[in-house]
Amino acid sequence: MALDTAGAPPPGPDAVRPLPSDAAAAPAAGGESAEELDARYAPYARRDAYGVMGRGPLAPAEAARLALAAAVLLPLRLVAGMLVVLLYYLVCRVCTLFAAADGGRPRLAGWRRRAVLRAGCTLSRAMLFVFGFYWIRETDKRLPNAEDVNQGRSEELGRPGAIVSNHVSYVDILYHMSASFPSFVAKESVSRLPLIGLISKCLGCIFVQRESKSSDSKGVSGAVTERVGEVCQDKNTPMMLLFPEGTTTNGDYLLPFKTGAFLASAPVQPVILRYPYRRFSPAWDSMDGARHVFLLLCQFVNYMEVVRLPVYYPSEQEKEDPKLYANNVRKLIAMEGNLILSNLGLADKRVYHAALNGSSLPDDRHQKDD
Repeated sequence: MALDTAGAPPPGPDAVRPLPSDAAAAPAAGGESAEELDARYAPYARRDAYGVMGRGPLAPAEAARLALAAAVLLPLRLVAGMLVVLLYYLVCRVCTLFAAADGGRPRLAGWRRRAVLRAGCTLSRAMLFVFGFYWIRETDKRLPNAEDVNQGRSEELGRPGAIVSNHVSYVDILYHMSASFPSFVAKESVSRLPLIGLISKCLGCIFVQRESKSSDSKGVSGAVTERVGEVCQDKNTPMMLLFPEGTTTNGDYLLPFKTGAFLASAPVQPVILRYPYRRFSPAWDSMDGARHVFLLLCQFVNYMEVVRLPVYYPSEQEKEDPKLYANNVRKLIAMEGNLILSNLGLADKRVYHAALNGSSLPDDRHQKDD
């Protein structure tokens, strides 16, 4: 399905919701207050009970609740999470024994692949449960009998090469692993991590060196395009999971899409993730990673909503113009997910983060993000 570019206009300018009173902190770098920075960099601003970067003052009741969770809930969840990771590592270790490898990535087929796939989906959902996502509300916006209607077309045009999703949190990856077990792009260093390294290889991850500028380097876009083409030709190759925004937001906005997911001109599966919250937002926007994990694990219940859209089949014009293809998919996701379109990017996020920390602003603000 292709989106008509002459349709309704995209959502209006970046609208900013009222900020909690604790967001009006002392002026940050550049003389702007935290409230003014939140307005300027709205897609990255936190508006939950924990304030700017999770450091805001807490009411006595909230502080007591956090202390109780840290003493009782946090240790249980940490132990349970480690057990889940260890169990899946053991499954991957058994399934890769004496298995052929291609460029360091084990080639799994037959019972090996089925075991890794089923265990991965089940244990990813178990990890979400450990994180407090007891129920996940999923909405399928495909038409009735959509599989029957599109069966002939999907056979003609090929299966989707990638899942494209808005990016809110590292929890996004856990959900997609539990639902469809795709592969994704990771840094080369991830492949060497204890436990996680083998798991990422079994996922079929593409390992890249973002800093590599050698002439023989395909780059991230080239590696993704090659894999998406492989997915379309081989049904045993897991689909790619791609976050075209290139970074996370607070969940209310949608940043410009990079074209890497659309260069292969293959169909894509759009998915929208939302995280309704009452106290702590699971969005990982500008907060320190360790602090975010701590607060997320200390929250008794977390909520997630998922909307699956029909497979997007590009038009001939979109196949010839990846930017048009990316923009049309972006507009569709924004419209269906009630998200606000923003022109900010990763460089702006770095500026915002640096300003909140009172440090000097990076001088690469206007450089093109990788």
